[in-house]
Order: sequence, then structure tokens, then C-alpha cells
Amino acid sequence: MSLTLSSGAFERDGAIPAAYTCDGNNVSPPLAWDGVPAGTRSLALIVDDPDAPDPAAPRMTWVHWILFDIPPSAKGLPEGVAAADLPVGTREGVNDWKRTGYGGPCPPIGRHRYFHKLYALDTELALDRPTKAALEKAMQGHILAQAELVGTYQRGD
Repeated sequence: MSLTLSSGAFERDGAIPAAYTCDGNNVSPPLAWDGVPAGTRSLALIVDDPDAPDPAAPRMTWVHWILFDIPPSAKGLPEGVAAADLPVGTREGVNDWKRTGYGGPCPPIGRHRYFHKLYALDTELALDRPTKAALEKAMQGHILAQAELVGTYQRGD
């Protein structure tokens, strides 16, 4: 069985409801996963938008959420999960707003894609508030499997 990632809030390649964006409650969507491979010591989650600021002329990938050292026994995250309610041992990285926690879609123009990427790792990372680049560097050589869920959002939908 391969690692899978899904959400009860939106379909794969479907529209993310406004409740999970800056136009709504700006809370994280529920996420569920299955197929964590044997030997997994931790999971990592990166949510980012490669279409920033304009999908017609993207200049950067905007990082919305970073979690790591998620215990492999976890089966997902509930809607609007607060830092205090993350699975025991889970650590947070710094997003592009220079803070920890979830920051929902808020595209200035056009329909953007939001990539939710889950990684099964053969180690725990124990980093201190890493950026996406630092987390990806630390994960090199430790990824056993990965899964991806893409949702889209355009303001005014």
C-alpha cells in the first residue's frame, strides 16, 4: 500500500472552500493519511503555493504551513487544529509570514494551486522552527514515501 493524503473538505485538484482561506475562518482543512510505510519514524507536512504572486507569471513558492516530527501513529489532523492539539511530539516550522501555524490561501490574483505534501521519514528531525528550505535539506536521504494533495483557490469564487 502506498502513502495517501486526502481531505474531507475538498477533492484532489478541487476548489478549497473559503472557510480555509483568508476570506473565511483561515483555519486548516482536515487532513487524513493512510499507508504509512514500515520503518517510518516521523512524518512531515509542507503546504505551499508555487503560483505566487500571479499564476500567469509566478515568481516564488509561498509556504503556508510546516509540520514535522509528526508521530507515524497519527492518522491525520482535524479541521482548524491548534498548536496545542497537534499530535504529541509534532513540531512546527516557520511559514512565509515568518510565524508558525497555518496560514490559509489568500491569492492576490488568479486561481492558485496549494500543494499539501506529506513525507514519511526514517528519522526524527528535532529542528528548531525551520524554514521549508532547512526542513527539505534535513529530510534529504530520509524520505521513505511521499503523498500529495492539491487544492485550488481563487478569491471571489
